[in-house]
Order: sequence, then C-alpha cells, then structure tokens
Amino acid sequence: MSNTGLVRRIRNRPEPSAPVLACSKLVCCILPIAQIIIGAKYLDDCPRKHYIPIYLIVMGVFGLVLAVLACLPCARTPEDGTSNLLSRVCTTWNSLTSLFLFCWFILGNVWIYSIYEPNYIKNATSAEPYCDKTLYLFAFWTTTVFYILLCLFLVGGCCVLFCFFLCGRADADDDV
Repeated sequence: MSNTGLVRRIRNRPEPSAPVLACSKLVCCILPIAQIIIGAKYLDDCPRKHYIPIYLIVMGVFGLVLAVLACLPCARTPEDGTSNLLSRVCTTWNSLTSLFLFCWFILGNVWIYSIYEPNYIKNATSAEPYCDKTLYLFAFWTTTVFYILLCLFLVGGCCVLFCFFLCGRADADDDV
C-alpha cells in the first residue's frame, strides 16, 4: 500500500488567488505593526524588565521584514525548477531571519513570563519596579495566543494527517 497518489494530490494543489494572498499578507502585517507601535510608545515604561518593549519592537520589525520578503519575486522558486543565486540568497536570508526570530521569541518568553504578574502602578514610594499594564498585557497575550494557535495547528495537523491516512488506505488506485 503506497500513498503516492495522496502525495501527488497534495503537490498539485490549486494556488490561491491574488486577492486572497494580498488580504492574508495584510492581516499578517497587522500584529507586527501593533508590536512596533506598542513597544515604541511604552519604551521607557517597564523598568522591571526594560527588554520587553525592545522585544516587541524587534519582533515587529523582523516580522514585517519576513512579510515583505515573502512578497518579493525572489522568494518564489522559478517555474522551470531551476534554482538561481537570487532565490538561494533569499531563502538563506529567510532561514536566518526565522532562526533569529525563534531565538528572540524564546528570550521574550523568559522576559515576559519571569515577571508574571508585575506591579502595574507607577509609584515613587514603592520599592518594587513597575511595568505598564498595557505594554505587559499586550506582550503577554500576543505570546500566549501564539502558543494557543500553535497547539490548535498541531492538533488540526494531526487530525488532517489521520484523515489522509484513512483516505489513503481506502483509495483503491494507490495500490498500483
């Protein structure tokens, strides 16, 4: 029993239309822009962990860079199957940027979750440093929502793979 028919069907999937791609790229740019704005606005408002606004700004800038790079023609592989130098450079840059973002995300997790729940009140009489409530909760929830979405994608992916497995076993033309 082979799944070559199933793999062939996955590889020959239809391409989404240009408006769908444009809308999805626009939606993917909203969060990085919000991260840059919140991080810049509250840059000096978290003495407890002064790296949190910097984390948001860097995540936003590099998220936008990845989104813009995905729109460039060099990000796509040529239709004839060859690989040109520009395509390899673009792929290498995307890989390095993604690796940096992954490491930066881990650092941001340490900074954000290590001070849960901070003092939100800016008070000169308090000995404990504060962190602005809007800044901290934005960073906390964007990070937490990422984990929630990751879990949903993993569970959904496992369900899809299970369905593919069931459909692949029931497909009679795959036995050839």
